[in-house]
Amino acid sequence: MRRVVSHLTFQVLVAIVIGVLVGMNFPAFAPTAKLISQTFINMISMLIAPIIFFTIVLGIAQMGDMKKVGRVGGKALIYFELITTLAIIIGLLVANIFKPGKGVQVNASQVDPSKIQAYKDSASEMNWLEFIAHIVPKNVFESLAKGDILQILFFAVLFGFALSRMGATGSSLIATFEKLSQVIFNIMKMIMKLAPFGAFGGMAFTIGTYGLSTLYPLGKLMIAVYMTMALFIFVVLNVICYLYKFSLWQFLKFIRQEIVIVVGTSSSESVLPSMILKMQKFGCSKSVVGLVIPTGYPFNLDGTSIYLSMSVIFLSQVFNIDLSLGQQLTIIGVLMITSKGAAGVTGSGFIVLASTLTALKVVPIESIAILLGVDRFMSEARAITNLIGNGVASVVIAKSEKEFDDKAYRRAINPKTAEDVISSSYE
Repeated sequence: MRRVVSHLTFQVLVAIVIGVLVGMNFPAFAPTAKLISQTFINMISMLIAPIIFFTIVLGIAQMGDMKKVGRVGGKALIYFELITTLAIIIGLLVANIFKPGKGVQVNASQVDPSKIQAYKDSASEMNWLEFIAHIVPKNVFESLAKGDILQILFFAVLFGFALSRMGATGSSLIATFEKLSQVIFNIMKMIMKLAPFGAFGGMAFTIGTYGLSTLYPLGKLMIAVYMTMALFIFVVLNVICYLYKFSLWQFLKFIRQEIVIVVGTSSSESVLPSMILKMQKFGCSKSVVGLVIPTGYPFNLDGTSIYLSMSVIFLSQVFNIDLSLGQQLTIIGVLMITSKGAAGVTGSGFIVLASTLTALKVVPIESIAILLGVDRFMSEARAITNLIGNGVASVVIAKSEKEFDDKAYRRAINPKTAEDVISSSYE
C-alpha cells in the first residue's frame, strides 16, 4: 500500500479528484488554482527549449548524416499529414452519424460576437506562407527565450549538422552537451514530483470557473468527441501498432503518468520533456525522438483535428445548415491546411475553427461562441489523443529507420521491471 501511495500516478489521480471537489464546493478558489496550475506548467515550459535543443543536437551530431536527418523528418511529416487527415475524416463521419448538434437550442446570449472578436482577428491574420517563413528565426536567443518549438528545432538541426562536420574536434563540445542535457533532465525529474499540485490546480480551476452545469446543454457533443477520440486511439492507432509489431496497451501503461498529468493540466506541453525521455526508454533512438516529438506538437494534432472537424459539423447542425458532400470534402481540405497554420498560438483551436468557418462561408463565424463554455472540458481528450499519437509516431518512424531497440522495449513492457523503469524516470 505504501508503495502505491508513493507512485506519482496515484498521487496525480488523487489530486485530480480533490481538485474536482474543491472546484465544485469552492468556486472562488479558481483564480488561485489557475495560478498553481500555471506555475507548474511554466516550470515545465522553461525546460522545453533546452531539452529540445540538446536532444536534437546530440542526436544529429552522433548520427553524422544529414541525408538521414532529412529522411526521418520527411517520413515524419508525411505520416503526420496522413494520420491527421484520417482523424479529420473520422471526426466528420461520427458527427454525421451521431448528429450531436440536432435539437440543441441556441439563445441570443450564446452567440455574442464580442466574445470571439479576438479569434476572428487572429484568424484573418493567418497566412500559410508567413507560417513557413516564421520557422526560420531572426534571433535564435529570442526563439529560445520564447520557447518557439519550430524555430528551436530548425536551429538545432543546423547546429547538430555543423557540429557533426567537425569530427574529432567537436567531441569535447558533444561531451559537454551530454552533461548539460543530463542536468536539464535531472531538473525535470525534480519538477515532475510537483505534478500533483499542477493537476489539482488545473482541475480546480476548470470546475470552479465553468461548473459542471455548463456540460448539460452540450453533453451530446462532449460524448461524441470523447467517443471518437477513443475510437481513434483504440482502433486506428491500435492497428498501426499491430502493423509495426508493438503493443498499444503496453505503451499506454508505460506512459500512464504522462496521461494522468495531461488530464489534470489539460496541456500536452506539460509532459513534452518527459515524453522525450520516456520514448527513448521505450526503445526509440535519441535522434528520432528529438525530431519526431517536437515536430509532432505543431504538425501531428490528431485530437485537435477530430475536434475541429466535429465542431464544424456540430455548428452546422445547430443552425440547420445541410452541408453537401462537396462542402464536407472542402472542410477536409481546408482543415488539412488551417490545422497546421496556428501551431503554437494560444487559443489555436478557436483560431483554426474561426479561420475554417471564414474560408467555408457556410456557417456563421459567431457561432463558435457556443463552444466557449465546454471547450475546456474537451481539451483533455484533445491533449491525450495528441500525446498518444505523437508517441506512436515516434515508434513508427524509429522502426522504419531501424532505430528501435527491441531489448529496451522488452525491458519497458516487462511487468517485473516496468515499475522500476517508469519510477526511475522521475527519481
